Amino acid sequence: MKLIALALLLLMLAGFVVSHAMGRQGIWAWVASFCEAGTVGALADWFAVVALFRRPLGLPIPHTAIIPHGKDRIADSLAVFVRDHFLEPETLLAKLKVFDPAARLGQWLAQPAQSRMLADMARGWALQALDLLDETAVRRNIQAFVVERLRSWDAAATASDVLGLLTADGRHQKLLDEALKRLAAHLDDEAIKQRVSAMLVKYARREWPKLVGTVEWVKPVEGIADNLADRIARALLDELNEVLSQPQHPLRQDYERWLGDYIVRLRDEPALGERVAAIKQRLIDHPSLQEYVQGLWDQVNASLRRDLAREDGVIAGHLQRSLAGLGDALQQDPSLREALNQHLLAGAERLTTRLRDGVTAHIAQTVKGWDERHLVEQLELSVGRDLQYIRFNGTLVGGLIGLALQAISRWI
Repeated sequence: MKLIALALLLLMLAGFVVSHAMGRQGIWAWVASFCEAGTVGALADWFAVVALFRRPLGLPIPHTAIIPHGKDRIADSLAVFVRDHFLEPETLLAKLKVFDPAARLGQWLAQPAQSRMLADMARGWALQALDLLDETAVRRNIQAFVVERLRSWDAAATASDVLGLLTADGRHQKLLDEALKRLAAHLDDEAIKQRVSAMLVKYARREWPKLVGTVEWVKPVEGIADNLADRIARALLDELNEVLSQPQHPLRQDYERWLGDYIVRLRDEPALGERVAAIKQRLIDHPSLQEYVQGLWDQVNASLRRDLAREDGVIAGHLQRSLAGLGDALQQDPSLREALNQHLLAGAERLTTRLRDGVTAHIAQTVKGWDERHLVEQLELSVGRDLQYIRFNGTLVGGLIGLALQAISRWI
């Protein structure tokens, strides 16, 4: 484009020289006027275009190299222009309100492909986050957290509360009934009776060997023990059935009083609370518990990785359903859309207000930091083609003005 503009200038100069050589008579007078004025127009516009970016011919002419010399002022003006026309809160909020971001988000999320894509992205982010974790520190912190929570836990008060819940609505009596029924089932078992009989014989032979030897002359001790075990079992079964059939049986009342007193003691008796705390501390310090707590993160981490690595995993499915559900809700619930839009608009207003000055300063500092030569080259590449048209127009318009002036002078 520069070469074309230069060729036009040279053409005007050549025409000017030729027309003068031909004596500026007849048609050559018109050619001379056109070329003379065209040369002036071409040179004037060349000067104007070059003066925007640098000094013409390197001469220190005032008000040339306008862009390099006014770079700081241009930077400030550009930053203010962006601030006032692109980051004006009222203008931005008006555009956002017309855009209706909640409705568009709902339409987008309601598409299965989009919700699936977001779920897959979330799975990838989660896996990357797991890779970035310091597993040694995580294990140490989990162990410290669990142990600290266990040590601060009032086990006696919790046991009192749990027992209190068990005693509500007679649940403890139902628990007692179940225990008695299980005990009765054991006592009615022949194998249990045989074990009791064997224990009786063993005990009698150890404690009263002479008496047992004398009795065996009359009847075998084993038979007596079997009979005694059976009688004991029947007696216990009768007693258990009596307890089960009588809501006010003395055993039940004793059980009621004992349990109630124990609940109160757990809550109010420091000595009992200290014993429970000591038991809790022994459990905390037990190597098995420590090893289990340290392995919690390994189990959680492995489980998370297995699930996140699967496209049909539980987490991915839950995320996809949640996102799709949010999209459907946004489409069907105007009040939800309105609430979300209000939150977005409020957030955009706060963000815009907070960033306006920072963005303005950033634009100004960035432009001011550009190298002047690089800035000029980039601007010339961006708008230089159009600027060369100014030179074309200056040449042609100047020539036409020369013809007009020649016509006027002839008329005068």
